[in-house]
Amino acid sequence: MTPAEARRILAQAELIHSADAVVRTIDRLATEITQRLAVGEDCPLVLTVMGGAVFFAGQLLPKLAFPLECDYLHATRYRNTLQGQGVAWVATPRAPVRDRTVLVLDDILDEGITLLAIKNHLLEQGARNCLIAVLTEKEIGTPKPVEADFVGLRLPDRYVFGCGMDIRGAWRNLPAIYAMRENRPA
Repeated sequence: MTPAEARRILAQAELIHSADAVVRTIDRLATEITQRLAVGEDCPLVLTVMGGAVFFAGQLLPKLAFPLECDYLHATRYRNTLQGQGVAWVATPRAPVRDRTVLVLDDILDEGITLLAIKNHLLEQGARNCLIAVLTEKEIGTPKPVEADFVGLRLPDRYVFGCGMDIRGAWRNLPAIYAMRENRPA
């Protein structure tokens, strides 16, 4: 996508959640996660799902008031396209997960296929507990195979971007969340 195309898409998009709403939501999630994971002697492993959750993790991690270990993983279905495909593993966590509480951070819970694959993989690797925190959850109107333990903002069933979510590789860096005026980009 050219910069001109990216600017045109943003100019035609609809604001769904403002930057202020995103900041307030991340503050709320940090409080909820801290209340749940700060108890006990466990040092949770926090895994950021690349590349979408980088935005979310970068703002959330400094607000978590307990000792933790950070790592990442990369599993994707989209590969800069608009349609999901089979789950592809680009990188698995280097940190050991066996007998640990693992918190997975992701930008969006859409259909749930990728997050289910991630959770199953971590549990198969011996994680004691696998929790999921998502900045957003799309309301798609059908049951999902996995639920997030911590949910930030609700989204309509439209193509959205910003706050880590991209449109054909662009606009992950936006501090607010936008939706295409139609379900497909112009």
